[in-house]
Amino acid sequence: MRLRTVLLIACPLVVVAALFSISLGGSAGERMGVVVSILPQKYFVQRIASDRVQVSVLVPPGANPAVYEPTPAQMKALSQAAVYFTVGVPFERAWLPRIRSAFPELRIVATDREIHKRSLPRHVHEEEGQTVHSHPEDHGGFPDPHVWLAPHLAGLQARAVFKALADLDPEHAGFYEANYKRFALDLVDLDLELQRRFRDVGQANRFVVFHPSWGYFADAYGLKQLAIELEGKEARAPELKKLMDEARSLGVKALFVQPQFSSRSAGVVAQAVGAELVTLDPLAEDWAENLRAASRRIREALR
Repeated sequence: MRLRTVLLIACPLVVVAALFSISLGGSAGERMGVVVSILPQKYFVQRIASDRVQVSVLVPPGANPAVYEPTPAQMKALSQAAVYFTVGVPFERAWLPRIRSAFPELRIVATDREIHKRSLPRHVHEEEGQTVHSHPEDHGGFPDPHVWLAPHLAGLQARAVFKALADLDPEHAGFYEANYKRFALDLVDLDLELQRRFRDVGQANRFVVFHPSWGYFADAYGLKQLAIELEGKEARAPELKKLMDEARSLGVKALFVQPQFSSRSAGVVAQAVGAELVTLDPLAEDWAENLRAASRRIREALR
């Protein structure tokens, strides 16, 4: 745990709030302060609010949203903001109680509230002498937080953003509504584009990833994501052997990694099965173009 985190925990966050306190949302004529957890959310907010808001992102490029710790400067941004849009990434669970305590007037909106979460794949267990791998649809796994990677789910998050902004700034509600409707139409177009890309994949619908970020994307387009990492941990030996055997039998040529995680273990697997490491970033700021580019890479890699 970093030193600054120890200091923040040891010293009540209300003190931090007092040091940074100014009126939420800024004075008249200033842009509304908005905080989001990850970069794709910034894209959603700006599509709806344009330059009427100042967006601060907590998790910077390349950082891991599972274990991220906000900096004092980011706590200051929260103290100045009118709203914080959460999305359900793991670090929020530890930090939201502290943020609520420090900034009781800050409006916190869970943009994933209306989304039914899939479960992440779990580790294997032994059952009557057989190794059994649980599937994402099985009950009891960890909720998959990667809800921003499917256009139809992005639409639900965009609606939550629009409603909150219109409520906080009713004078410009019509502006937010018009932008939201345009964005919603763009999401429909993007979804149709991706449906066409994966329409004829048939049984050749599997792709291999290190971290299971693309489950909602896979579900939306009839694909199957095979993950090396399960429940935030690398696969155990029986699971890894099963995955490598399956990858070899399928003739897998690409293993997808992301910048937020070390690719060393993935490199070992890729070398063993004769695959190339390919980087896909689920947290890129240019959300729509990134999803298009990722879809093309995944389509080429399907087996």
